[in-house]
Amino acid sequence: MARFPELRDEELDDEQRRVAATIMGGPRGGLPGPFVPLLHNPMLADRVQSLGAYLRFECSLPEDLKELAIIVTARHWTAQFEWYAHRRFALEAGISNESVAAIAEDRRPDDLSPVRAAVYDFCIELHEEGRVSAPTFQRALDHLDRRRLMELIGLCGYYTLIAMVLNVAEVPIPDGEPPLGRRPRTAVAPGRPLPRRGAPQA
Repeated sequence: MARFPELRDEELDDEQRRVAATIMGGPRGGLPGPFVPLLHNPMLADRVQSLGAYLRFECSLPEDLKELAIIVTARHWTAQFEWYAHRRFALEAGISNESVAAIAEDRRPDDLSPVRAAVYDFCIELHEEGRVSAPTFQRALDHLDRRRLMELIGLCGYYTLIAMVLNVAEVPIPDGEPPLGRRPRTAVAPGRPLPRRGAPQA
């Protein structure tokens, strides 16, 4: 990570050392991928890790829906390390191999339960169009209350930030791990909505 190299202990200032200790002493138990570059700005790293700790470990969304939102975000941004880290968590949370493979290929999975389908469509539409239509919002609300819908928005936003940090810092995945392929980008005239990738047809 030449852009934001890992800081050796003797290179850390007092604030960086404090933030690193907070992260390593928390539920993450270490200093994972994005926090190596983030530590170059310890105040930002501290705020980011606090929000992430809530969304990742304390929010009320079930684990499968949480990880589904994260891997959809990782796929949208082709965030290699984010995908590598959370693909396993998604599988452990009960998302099927077939669903994970479909998302990796930028396809809507065929085997989603109604609540997972509502979450998938909500996240896809939010990422692709920057907003969520009334029918998509209502379908998600039929399964989740407004508290959890706000957490779902927060997950998409937080892991977008993490994806940007990872991508700009070029945080590598371990040798031998298969990378995500690039997503095709569709040129769209100003003012026209992006196509809803993988969404069900009306």
